Amino acid sequence: MNPLTLEIPSRKGQVSPEEWQTRVDLAAAYRLVAMFKWDDLVFTHISARVPGRHDEFLINPYGLMFDEITASSLIKIDAQGNKLDESPYDVNPAGFTIHSAIHAARHDAQCVLHVHSLNGIAVSAQKGGVLPISQQSIFVLSSLGYHGYEGVALRDDEKPRLVADLGPDNSFLMLRNHGLLTLGATIPDAFLNMYLFETVCTIQVRAQAGGGELIPVDPRIIAGAQQQAKQVTRGVGGGALAWPGLLRKLDKADPGYRT
Repeated sequence: MNPLTLEIPSRKGQVSPEEWQTRVDLAAAYRLVAMFKWDDLVFTHISARVPGRHDEFLINPYGLMFDEITASSLIKIDAQGNKLDESPYDVNPAGFTIHSAIHAARHDAQCVLHVHSLNGIAVSAQKGGVLPISQQSIFVLSSLGYHGYEGVALRDDEKPRLVADLGPDNSFLMLRNHGLLTLGATIPDAFLNMYLFETVCTIQVRAQAGGGELIPVDPRIIAGAQQQAKQVTRGVGGGALAWPGLLRKLDKADPGYRT
């Protein structure tokens, strides 16, 4: 479906310039998730804080495919998941159970990104989890938590366990038998973290399929991974470096997210 046929009124000019920019970046993240084929029809989520509002968030309208999301179609909600915008669409309650728990506990998280990618779920079902077998894996392993599967995330009593398993500083969370979750101080950072996470899982699945003995990375290298990442990205964050190019790539293929 062409997103323009959804006839969603533009919110540009009705919200602050800062909120509009966040809406554009968040819509871009949804479209990029679809472009990289990490989406699961309409069943996962990316949330972002409304600038200047610690208790207001933007999230996808339940029922729109990720390649249909636009800046104006995103729904503003409060910390309980109640809609603050007029919209004919609902918000997936399971989605915001996870996101609200993390946003409430991790005030450094501007954006929380959760996917049900095939390779991510495959690795989440492996007892050993992420293996230290690639350069990419060292950055994930240095900031990774695991959360055991408790069924569809609908119960508030799961939130403290989810937050504890993520930890106070980690940027990656593997949801066992379920999928992958990343967070970031910006939308670009959360997206880049997910790109890295899914790449790590894809490499692992392919390496295991080869059937040969795998060579692990020295744990001392993993211990220094965060410092190495700062050097590689010159201290500005990998998301800031990659995001302009990702937007150029998206604009060539599908600029409708900006509406």
